[in-house]
Amino acid sequence: MPVRGVSLLDDLDLQQLAAYLHLTPDQVQKMVERNRIPGRRVGGEWRFSEGEIHHWLEERIGIADPSQLDQVEAVLQRAATHERWPRIAELLPQASIAIPLPAKTRGSVIREMCQLATQSGMLWDPVLMAQAVQERESLHPTALESGVALLHPRRPQTSILADSVLALGIRAAPIPFSDAGQMTDIFFLICSYDDRSHLRILARLSRIIARSEVVDRIRSAASPGEVIELLGEVEEEIYGPPPVTEE
Repeated sequence: MPVRGVSLLDDLDLQQLAAYLHLTPDQVQKMVERNRIPGRRVGGEWRFSEGEIHHWLEERIGIADPSQLDQVEAVLQRAATHERWPRIAELLPQASIAIPLPAKTRGSVIREMCQLATQSGMLWDPVLMAQAVQERESLHPTALESGVALLHPRRPQTSILADSVLALGIRAAPIPFSDAGQMTDIFFLICSYDDRSHLRILARLSRIIARSEVVDRIRSAASPGEVIELLGEVEEEIYGPPPVTEE
């Protein structure tokens, strides 16, 4: 995501982060001085690491508040006006959907979800992906109060992915999926090729599952095809029809 010649893979200064977030430098400075955005002083100047900004945005998405999601998606959309955003239904092959998901423990759920993702042909090392997802879950569980978990590694696993892909598992009954005992029966696995794609996918998926009726319909789906159709309908309702591409 170029920002004045600097990609998000580099540390950003105040001006560059302001451009990336579509805020003024004064607004960003006030936010960092009030500890509302992660930053550090280097030689008297504010610097912002790619990883910290990425996770700050991810946490804002995880709140799943519609206004917060609007803000994050607006930032991502303005920064990629010439790129087509892939639809969630396009990233989720039917072969990577398990109804029901037989796994009974947190560890087996993660392993089986990564195996599901390999059915897409986009992921070729499910063991390594499972390790990365488990590390992320150990830091901060991704289970939500709605009974949905948005599994993903802390950082994109580009070396074992051909492109971004999703997997979905739906258990017949919920199981505890966090140390707090959060009961979960719907598991999405997000395997993103880069940070930018991850934020986009997470924001879109969060917007979709923020609707309780959608979660209930996913939970009662009888087939992978039914889930794909549902996600396509909801995404079109939220974002409009996908743009027509010229052959």
